[in-house]
Amino acid sequence: MTTTENPGGLRLAGGRHPVDEVPPLRALAPLGLQHVLAVYAGAVAVPLIVGGAMVSAGELRAEDLPHLIVADLFVAGIATLLQSVGFWRLGVRLPIVQGVTFAAVGPMVTIGTQHGITAVYGSVIACGLFILLLAPVFSSLLRFFPPLVTGTVILLIGLSLMDVAAGWAGGGAAAQDFGAPGHLLLALATLVVVLLVERFGPPALARVAVLLGIVAGTALAALLGRVDVTGVGEQAWFAVPQPFAFGWPTFQLGAVLAMCVVGLVVMTETTGDMLAVGEIVGRPVGRRQIADGMRADGVSTVLGGVFNTFPYTAFAQNVGLVGLSGVRSRHVATFAGGVLIALGLVPKLGAVVGAVPVAVLGGAGVALFGTVAASGIRTLASCRLDSRALMVVAVSLGVGMLPTVSPEIYSRTPDWFQTVFDSGISSGALVAVVLHRLLCISRHTEAERVVLRPRP
Repeated sequence: MTTTENPGGLRLAGGRHPVDEVPPLRALAPLGLQHVLAVYAGAVAVPLIVGGAMVSAGELRAEDLPHLIVADLFVAGIATLLQSVGFWRLGVRLPIVQGVTFAAVGPMVTIGTQHGITAVYGSVIACGLFILLLAPVFSSLLRFFPPLVTGTVILLIGLSLMDVAAGWAGGGAAAQDFGAPGHLLLALATLVVVLLVERFGPPALARVAVLLGIVAGTALAALLGRVDVTGVGEQAWFAVPQPFAFGWPTFQLGAVLAMCVVGLVVMTETTGDMLAVGEIVGRPVGRRQIADGMRADGVSTVLGGVFNTFPYTAFAQNVGLVGLSGVRSRHVATFAGGVLIALGLVPKLGAVVGAVPVAVLGGAGVALFGTVAASGIRTLASCRLDSRALMVVAVSLGVGMLPTVSPEIYSRTPDWFQTVFDSGISSGALVAVVLHRLLCISRHTEAERVVLRPRP
């Protein structure tokens, strides 16, 4: 039996693609746990934000918030398994970890305060069905994402996420002592450990550099008395999320339409993430894979409405981790999905993971999200960039970064406009697609299209 070596350091047998290789458990476990730690803070943020708004509106009780979190983790695990393992025509079968999308936060808070929590879950179920039905049609738009556009979108994903990394590194955007030197030092220490392991560690350790950085950062925080584990003892050992725990869903036409618009935004973001991961692992996705990934998103979102959680999409945070670790196996994400399900069924374990200081995640996030941006630069470097192509990149990045550098810039615009453009990723992707059509392929001679072709 012949073996080959891939850039991620895994031995392959029989010429199998690295994406389909199953690492041994001793490598699989730390790599998968690394993905869980990268996704955790973002995964629980949405239920906390939306749940907190519903508590303020009198739609939920404060004691309902833990249910939202464990339900979110449980369904996120199922969604991740659908994408990484796949089933029939569900799942892109790449190392993708799923989580609740931030694009739906604003509309869900509005729907919940106006129509009640059951209308939120009714609109989420409708959104999932909408994505499921539209997946084959949406996948046909892949021709609008040549390397010039995909590289721009991938770069924009990484740059947009730096806002998240900054919020984490400062101790959490809602922290009263945000930006305190103690938080920043923890973030810096974590990042330094990641870099040291990457530079001096053997290949096996370098692949889990982020995990080791988070462990070291958490240990340092514990020594400084900055790790709060009081919530661990308050959580149960085992609990199964209950479907329709807050009542049967209701379907308000306006709420359903608003969430379908969110569905379009989610599909655009997911397409960008799938294209990015495909580029990183060396298995570019085609129309069929995009459609299969969209269907998995639709099914996961329907499950989210049933189990009292929210719409699901690929988490860009984990895209950077795929590039940084160099391990392409989709089964690393499979292991992460299993851990997420366990965290949803064992709330005490979820509380342990949740005790990792946010500032520590911020240090890791700088490396993760920077890797995503660097992957976009690498894709753009394969293109012939003339003045028109540079204009596509420049304007798309500029528009996409506006809501990141000025979150209130669209606050006076209509709700439908905010839904699309408050997400820098979706707005930047939309501008990139439109400008690419207008500037780069508006003429019909073959010579004028060479700018879009990768260098041989």
